[in-house]
Amino acid sequence: MIQEKYMNLKMGERGAMISIAAYVCLSFLKLFIGFAAESKALRADGLNNTTDIVASLAVLIGLRLSRRPADSNHPYGHWKSETIASLLASFIMIIVGLQVLYDGIRSIFQGPEKSPDMIAAWTGLFCAAVMFGVYRYNKKLSVKIKSLSMKAAAKDNLSDAWVSIGTAVGIFGSQFGLPWLDTVTAILVGILICKTAWAIFRESSYHLSDGFDDQKIKTYQKTIQSVSGVETVRSVKARNYGNNTVVDLVITVDAHSDLKGAHDISTRVEEALIQKYGIYDVNVHVEPNQQKVQ
Repeated sequence: MIQEKYMNLKMGERGAMISIAAYVCLSFLKLFIGFAAESKALRADGLNNTTDIVASLAVLIGLRLSRRPADSNHPYGHWKSETIASLLASFIMIIVGLQVLYDGIRSIFQGPEKSPDMIAAWTGLFCAAVMFGVYRYNKKLSVKIKSLSMKAAAKDNLSDAWVSIGTAVGIFGSQFGLPWLDTVTAILVGILICKTAWAIFRESSYHLSDGFDDQKIKTYQKTIQSVSGVETVRSVKARNYGNNTVVDLVITVDAHSDLKGAHDISTRVEEALIQKYGIYDVNVHVEPNQQKVQ
């Protein structure tokens, strides 16, 4: 099972590298055309993609670090490196998002504006199509390998596709006597960058602080209670190590059960949770049911 998870991380690296290659090419194209066609919106979109290069590199490094086996300083392994990488990526994105916002707002006060060349709009549409293809690939991959960082990367890919479409719309609109629409689009791009960064930050910090879906806990509890030999479920706690779920629980069994019988029950509980939910590790503490003894 561990080997399979390591292979999943390796597959995730492929998705991160595809994102990096796409972002390098598209950011260069957008910035070059953006300056040549004098489009603030396309330049902002290009800057957005430069942050995505760094963010994707952070995800790639995180995936590679996560594959390192447990050692004396990390007895549970390095699985959280992937989540930390997503957190760092969100910081990078929000810094650039704020810079794009600042540049866009400042340009409003710099006098009359000139409509950008139409090539900027067609460039935006082309880049949107490319990013949507990358999104589809990474979305499918994130579901297959159950990767939080790849899920975040796919969200970023989709956000970038919509940003490029918005950029193109703004440039098209500026051709109809509304040159300020290009600047407004640049500001909207900045807002979208910050919004995506906040979503990634919130999810990453939630997992790093051991937050866990209480509905999943209730589902686990029902499964545990259905296992033969389990009389009550005292507590169920769960946390994430990267893409892996670890569950700690306390159950009670018949107070007259021998040690082997209690051990067999705990084994059945472990197998039920692992097989049904793909849980990485289950720690079961067994106690005698004192209420029946009384």
